[in-house]
Amino acid sequence: MIFADTIILSDLHLGSEVSRASDALRMLKSASFNRLILLGDIFSDLNFRRLKKEHWQFLGYIRKLSNPKRQIEVVWVEGNHDHGLSEVMSHLVGIRVYQEYVWEYCGLKHLAIHGHQFDCFVSRNRVLSGVLAGFHLGLQKFAFGKKRIIAFLERFDTAWLRLSAKVAGGALAHGKSKNVHRVFCGHTHEALSLNRDCVEYYNAGSWTQDSATYVAIDQQGARICEFQEAMSEAIPYDVPEGLEFNFDDLSIVQPSD
Repeated sequence: MIFADTIILSDLHLGSEVSRASDALRMLKSASFNRLILLGDIFSDLNFRRLKKEHWQFLGYIRKLSNPKRQIEVVWVEGNHDHGLSEVMSHLVGIRVYQEYVWEYCGLKHLAIHGHQFDCFVSRNRVLSGVLAGFHLGLQKFAFGKKRIIAFLERFDTAWLRLSAKVAGGALAHGKSKNVHRVFCGHTHEALSLNRDCVEYYNAGSWTQDSATYVAIDQQGARICEFQEAMSEAIPYDVPEGLEFNFDDLSIVQPSD
């Protein structure tokens, strides 16, 4: 059983072939928490006809959690793939949608923002970035056993890691300007934790890859956990070695107010 004050889940991409909605649902049902933050890109696109049975089951459970009788705060922070769904989502599952969300816990100020605001390419090329992101999700589906595609994905992921650095750098700067202690993002699909200038940064990862990760926050602090279907307890997620970034040469984009 997972016990936490807050669970943060990002980049589920409901509607895509690689969405692990069933696993995300199992994780939530095995957890006890006071607050759930859906940190953007919960949907893959605006086409609801692509949603499968397990995708609707996940949304149905979110609606149950948002029932005031359960006394669980459910928050949805809009991602770039969710753009245009805010009003529909609010009515569909009965939760409020934010561009960024701030709360306090254990005397510390926390900020949740999806992270695409710090991605220059997405900010300037919304349509093209959506096409490329969909292409990447599609390649993940067909990559198994195909060495050429896997090699291409590795090169693609190298650029994705640089994007992780940009998002982290932008989020840390934004968090410092907001006087927060912890900042949480998604968007890059890479689980990551950093500490810079007294601000902690966590990327919740995604639910479209082999390693499905989320963030749990309790009195001991914030931690990235990996979903393991065979285990009843959350296990710590080890961030791969080599993910050390030099922020100095990165252009930082601040989100507009």
